[in-house]
Amino acid sequence: MNQPFEELQGAPLITPSTTDHPLYDDVVNACRSVYDPEIPVNIYDLGLVYTIDINDQNEAKVLMTLTAPGCPVAGEMPGWLAEAIEPIAGIKQVDVEITWEPPWGMEMMSDEAKLELGFM
Repeated sequence: MNQPFEELQGAPLITPSTTDHPLYDDVVNACRSVYDPEIPVNIYDLGLVYTIDINDQNEAKVLMTLTAPGCPVAGEMPGWLAEAIEPIAGIKQVDVEITWEPPWGMEMMSDEAKLELGFM
């Protein structure tokens, strides 16, 4: 017997962010201050920041990716992002992790990033 379509879908590939947290917009703005040195667009609009999770203790956990596994700044980018978020008033702790699932693709860029890079 066939299952209804809804039951066949699993968990989302990217865990949703806690967009309702009062510090969420500040964290997004901090993410927008970090740039991949090879691309003139911030990492948030590039779609490299997958999840921003801020708990009740104001501890931020950020899940991000890079454009490619061989990215020359792979070891440095999480630190840059943590350093951008840590000064936000109210943030108690920042943990930045890199994931390769799902792989980054150009479709993850914001329209602004696509426009900036000439893809629109």
